[in-house]
Amino acid sequence: MIKVSETAKKKVIQLMNDDGFNSAIDFVRVGVKSGGCSGLSYDLKFDKEQKEEDKVFEDNGVKIIVDKKSFLYLIGTTLEYSGGLNGAGFVFNNPNANRTCGCGESFSL
Repeated sequence: MIKVSETAKKKVIQLMNDDGFNSAIDFVRVGVKSGGCSGLSYDLKFDKEQKEEDKVFEDNGVKIIVDKKSFLYLIGTTLEYSGGLNGAGFVFNNPNANRTCGCGESFSL
């Protein structure tokens, strides 16, 4: 399962509404792709369609879809949002990551 913090929930809903998505029925698609300084990077976007091979979760009122391959890397992850002085953005608190880069956008196992 992937969890969503309260601050991430508020930002997701705001951004979905700004982009023409409906947070009550549309999804946040979370994935992993090759790249970044640590080998793997996170991919986050909004989606209106669920694919047959997707895993679906709902936490804190946010619907999340993850493809099967990415799910293996993301089990137990919490999506958070940081608006601090070092820059604002979504942060993946991933217990499976052995190493992350300084910006937090990539990781390795």
